[in-house]
Amino acid sequence: MSDTFMKEKPIFPLLTSMALPMVFSMLVNALYNIVDSLFVARISEDAITALSLIFPMQNLVNAIAIGFGVGINAQIALHLGAGSRDRADTAATHGLVYSLLHGAIITITCIAIAPHFLSMFTQDTSVIQMGTTYATIAFSFSTVVMAALAFEKMYQAIGRMKITMVGLLAGSLCNILLDPVLIFSLGPFPQMGIAGAALATGIGQMLTLSVYLIFYHRISTPVRIRRRFLRPNPKMDWQLYAIGIPAILNLALPSILISFLNSLLTAFSQSYVVVLGIYYKLQTFLYLPSSGIVQGMRPLIGYNYGAGESKRVQRIYQLTLLLCAGILAVGTILCVLLSDGLIGLFTTNAETIAIGQTALQIISIGFIISAVSVATSGALEGLGMGVQSLVISLVRYCVVIMPLAWLLCRIMGPTGVWHAFWLTEVVAAVISVAVYKKSVKLS
Repeated sequence: MSDTFMKEKPIFPLLTSMALPMVFSMLVNALYNIVDSLFVARISEDAITALSLIFPMQNLVNAIAIGFGVGINAQIALHLGAGSRDRADTAATHGLVYSLLHGAIITITCIAIAPHFLSMFTQDTSVIQMGTTYATIAFSFSTVVMAALAFEKMYQAIGRMKITMVGLLAGSLCNILLDPVLIFSLGPFPQMGIAGAALATGIGQMLTLSVYLIFYHRISTPVRIRRRFLRPNPKMDWQLYAIGIPAILNLALPSILISFLNSLLTAFSQSYVVVLGIYYKLQTFLYLPSSGIVQGMRPLIGYNYGAGESKRVQRIYQLTLLLCAGILAVGTILCVLLSDGLIGLFTTNAETIAIGQTALQIISIGFIISAVSVATSGALEGLGMGVQSLVISLVRYCVVIMPLAWLLCRIMGPTGVWHAFWLTEVVAAVISVAVYKKSVKLS
């Protein structure tokens, strides 16, 4: 398949054909996250608390993998759009090498600091022990995660979304099937508890990487990993990190935010920490499908920008914004009408359900407006404007929400934290539009 279809096909069917496989994959991935948490919650409330506390570290690892992958994706798409296949191959080759290096460093670092990180938020020895067990196993697969994301972003850059869909589906479904087997003991497998949940996740990630490698060796693609491009190329490495580092920070900022909010909420009750963890699991059903739309958009907007197709760039951005808003509108309705039932999936504690119902109904006020910052940030990354995208994320996850949550928490109690979410989205939307108009000059 020629990659020129990205600037030739009509935009709506083109974007939907690129995005729908990713939306479907993201929904299944969100289902895996929910199911994983549901099974862990059946172990004990201490177990789900441990999972909630270790989540920021997991999110940070995923941020590094996905964020650097965004750099790989953008460089491949931009160079293909400009007709430079050798540079696209160089981006893919160097991107994979650095991804493997990141994985090795993360494995050692995260396993070493996990117990100390957990002790910052709780003195409960059971929670710390469970969290450390989960982290040790889960982070042992960091190199696998990094390699899989490098291949995923390469396939997305060349428009092979169905390959990434198959890989993500295989890993997620494998994880879902293995969770009850390894956590509670089915057949010849021993009962492993929270360790089984971590191992199931790791095996699923290995399967995803295996699928990508099989496709890579069996089909022809316009971009290849080549030994001759392993030689030093400082300019290319700079370009990868110039986009990748802001994208990593974009995705890592929620980890900082969650840790900060946990420190505020733990002063009131552990139930508030549990609710925050449950919310971030539930919101994946909204924001991962939106992320699927954005992932479908990134290579299209980058390719067309590289090819000088400015009108298509603008139309791709506008359509992405509308589709994301539609997904988040559905999420708003569900969270308002079914808030108690959604929280009740994870806990039978009446106090936690009541707190969670209030939290979902308040936070969901900002879902639709958040489509502006989500779509804009993704568009800027696809255009290679990582720093501008980072500005938007800093507003959403640090500059506005942290001081606002701290202030409202003292005025309104823990409920003030929930109000900080939607108020921040309003501010972020205004700033996103301003940043996009200033940064993207289209003739």
